[in-house]
Amino acid sequence: QVQLVESGGGLVQAGGSLRLSCTASGISFNLKTDLGWYRQAPGQQRELVATITNSGSTTYADSVKGRFAISRDNAKNTVYLQMNSLKPEDTGVYICNVYSYWRAQNYWGQGTQVTVSS
Repeated sequence: QVQLVESGGGLVQAGGSLRLSCTASGISFNLKTDLGWYRQAPGQQRELVATITNSGSTTYADSVKGRFAISRDNAKNTVYLQMNSLKPEDTGVYICNVYSYWRAQNYWGQGTQVTVSS
């Protein structure tokens, strides 16, 4: 019933920017939700990149602070990740996460590939 679809990934050179989007269906962001972006590089564990709470508070991994910004649009059931000053180490599959307090459930997207070349 719940589906998260990411978009906006691609191949960019170091120093470039991308904006990722994740749109959810089957769930309303208005019914208390926390949202996040994770990433996973080959041979690495899944890493929390950024979160935004139901009230709009944000957190970021130290490695992306000052470069990435997470935002949400509840009316569109969409969470965004603006990525600036990209580095090769940002390469990986970026995965959207929605936690529903009402349902006490986590939901995950399929991921979108981000590749940053030197």
